[in-house]
Amino acid sequence: MPGEAVTLDVPSRILGRTKRATVLLPDDYRPDGPGHPVLYLLHGYGGGRGTWLERTRLAEYLDGSRLLVVMPESGRRWFVNDHAGLRYEDHFVEELLPAVDTRFNTLARRSARAVGGFSMGGATALFLGLRHRALFAAVTSHAGAFEAPRRTGDPYRKHRGEPDLLMPTVESHERVWGPPGSATRRRYDPYRLIALEDPLPPPDLYLDVGTGDHDRMVGMNRTVRDALRERDWPLEYRERPGGHDWEFVNDALPDALEFLHGRLTEAAGTPREVRA
Repeated sequence: MPGEAVTLDVPSRILGRTKRATVLLPDDYRPDGPGHPVLYLLHGYGGGRGTWLERTRLAEYLDGSRLLVVMPESGRRWFVNDHAGLRYEDHFVEELLPAVDTRFNTLARRSARAVGGFSMGGATALFLGLRHRALFAAVTSHAGAFEAPRRTGDPYRKHRGEPDLLMPTVESHERVWGPPGSATRRRYDPYRLIALEDPLPPPDLYLDVGTGDHDRMVGMNRTVRDALRERDWPLEYRERPGGHDWEFVNDALPDALEFLHGRLTEAAGTPREVRA
């Protein structure tokens, strides 16, 4: 049976309030004994800490796995230190990760830790993985909105009447990223992050996108793919049928989790197979 979902309260000095994360425990979780590898999953724009469990079969896919999955929330913000002064990245790295390793029986080391996400969360997962190489062994991204720091205007204007559109307006976007040319945009520009030299190795990377997604989204995933391949970094890239929605994510999850199990659970000494 899938493991228990519990709530973790994290008092945040950095954000000035208590933040909550949902933690999905493995079905064999014990507070002592062998520790567990950890996956941090970031939601898309406007989502919350319950979205992954509500919109995908994540718990079912993890039946029999040793992975402990942490799902924080940022609503319509990103887990970055944004233009408005909200330091979600600092909260994530300095407060959430230590709180998880203190509260739960984890393998608190890089080789057993990964970060992933969808859209907004997928892009942020890559940003965090490249900016904090000492923390994450692997990154997974579903339809990552990697070029958000480069966006100008509203490239999704013609889709504004669609009820399930998962893209911010210009006002919401610039509240996070600032105007074109801002320091925040430069800090998280994906191509700058990929080009940066670092003595530490990059995380192993898994990226996918739906062939029926917005042309802009498919295009930026391919461009990031090409930039990563130019660096000869470890990368799995896939395109599969689907749009920019949680149905696509649910269909893509088993492959992403299999990718992670081939890395993180080996660090725990117990490789397991994901159930599709």
